[in-house]
Amino acid sequence: MNPSTRRTSVYSKNVDFSLILILFLTSRLMMLLAFPIDSVIVYGDYQHYFNVAGLSQVGGCAFATGATAPCFPYLNYWYEFPPIFAYLNIGVFYLAGGQFKNYVVLLGFVLLIAEAGNLILLYRLAGTLYGPVRAINTAWIYTALFVPIFFWLGNFDALTTFFILLALYALIQSKSKLLALALGLGTMVKFLPVLLLATVWRMKGLKPMLGYAAATVLISLVIFAPFALINPEQTLASLRAQAGKSSYQTVWAIIDGNDTTGNFGPLIDHFDSAKAGQPVNNPARIPTWLTIIPFGLLGLYVFTRPRTLSDVNLDAVIFTTLTFVIFFLWSQGWSPQWQTFLIPLLLLAFPEKRAVLFIVVLGFINFLEWPIILSRGMPQLLPITIISRTIILGLLAYELYRMIVPGRT
Repeated sequence: MNPSTRRTSVYSKNVDFSLILILFLTSRLMMLLAFPIDSVIVYGDYQHYFNVAGLSQVGGCAFATGATAPCFPYLNYWYEFPPIFAYLNIGVFYLAGGQFKNYVVLLGFVLLIAEAGNLILLYRLAGTLYGPVRAINTAWIYTALFVPIFFWLGNFDALTTFFILLALYALIQSKSKLLALALGLGTMVKFLPVLLLATVWRMKGLKPMLGYAAATVLISLVIFAPFALINPEQTLASLRAQAGKSSYQTVWAIIDGNDTTGNFGPLIDHFDSAKAGQPVNNPARIPTWLTIIPFGLLGLYVFTRPRTLSDVNLDAVIFTTLTFVIFFLWSQGWSPQWQTFLIPLLLLAFPEKRAVLFIVVLGFINFLEWPIILSRGMPQLLPITIISRTIILGLLAYELYRMIVPGRT
């Protein structure tokens, strides 16, 4: 191929992705603007986010404290997630003038920017791993999938996904500062991106991993420190909230007799720091410290397998995907929006058709569970979807292990 032909080929690929990105953004933005707001967000958490942000108005928390002053997360009440989204949400609330319909459009637009970032990172990661043709195909597939659209308009996990993919991209591209920043900020959106430290250890070694772990802790401390100094009680309550959560939508929930979603109870409970660590539903019959032993040993076994793939980057992606799947199998709860960051990893780890098959099957199982079963008051059917999803996740773990350690089962 002569230089001019090569330049034309590269240019056409860039134009192709630009077209995908334009269609990705405009189709979702049109959906956000054209569809009735109440219909768009009916099964998501936007209304809850709006209600929480409303506490920051003057007199917003009068119903809980009787005070006419505004209330803020970690300062006046505990919040189950780290600070970045909590205060981003308040900022969107004020930009929207406290009007719900304006708020939904603005929050959807902010999270759409994160989703566009996810598409770009997915495209670049696929290009690094497999080349330009696979990168374009992967971008088209992600654009066409319905599950990311559903959860973009329901939750803020597009932001979590962005930092997971950014950290993975920085790791593969050996961008150390970007990796540290992505891990630290991602952990302050949700704690899950910290799982990538296991991949850093496998790919870079123990000493570099400890350095990135220290950077993650440092960034977290810088963000949390002001809240801890002003109100240590509510800040500590926020940190222990997830640990005290009842099991939900998992095999562990079946064992515990819990047939609801992973809600934290009424908003007023967030003003009582003692309730942050109290399970809303039945407590665990099998202690969490006991369940972590077999899954921790499984993760350690996978981690200690010698790398046999010649492509170190592909090994990192498959190992990351397997780490998340093992975490899902161990976790006391399952949130359907977790598919948001599992889907890009599956598209990177598996051949395209196999990835789409897993994504579609998981999507149908989760939509059967929520919104169909849970929103229609049929919790007695939950074991069907829970067991089906657990089997699929177990199969995923098996397939990923076979890919990362070829010839061993």
